[in-house]
Amino acid sequence: AAPPPATAPSPPQPPASPQPPAASSSSASSSSSSSSSSSSAPARPPGGSKRQIRYLENLLRVYMGEIRRLQERELDLAELDSEDSTYLQESRLKRKMMRIFERLCQLKQCSSLTGRVIEQRIPYRGTRYPEVNRRIERFINRPEAFPDYTDILKVIQKASARHSLGLARRQMESMAQDAFREVGNRLQERRHLDLVYNFGSHLTDQYRPG
Repeated sequence: AAPPPATAPSPPQPPASPQPPAASSSSASSSSSSSSSSSSAPARPPGGSKRQIRYLENLLRVYMGEIRRLQERELDLAELDSEDSTYLQESRLKRKMMRIFERLCQLKQCSSLTGRVIEQRIPYRGTRYPEVNRRIERFINRPEAFPDYTDILKVIQKASARHSLGLARRQMESMAQDAFREVGNRLQERRHLDLVYNFGSHLTDQYRPG
């Protein structure tokens, strides 16, 4: 009989490695059992089950609702260094959503690289120092980048030291606050547009619940 469908999403298992030949009797028995089970069990279709896909799509909806709730709250600069700030909570949820999206693409056998909004590079020209701008731009365009205020400040400090810009600490802190607000808003905007454009189409275009 065919094995029961998996009840929770799990990554595809790699093909079994070939085993060295054992004793002739056990080999014959194994060969007989294998041929018998392969002839009796129907081939399982590639990809994930409807139950797995439905579960992950529902999970995405839950995360989207929570992200919208967090986005409605005002960004408080007093929370910048907090490990549980609204911004960091949202970034953690979005990283989870991206992992779920990639898993859905595996289950549905579709590509996760589709010219999506999330793959578009974000330029940054927020300061009058090209060296600082380049470093911030490179930093924010890393995969899954959701920098906090401290990350941006460190980038500016490194740029100042590396290029001998002689920036005062107060000046760097002010630049970091401005950059953090601008970068945070643009990253949120890009992720939001990506979810809007792709959740209703790309995630469900090959699947219709029965």
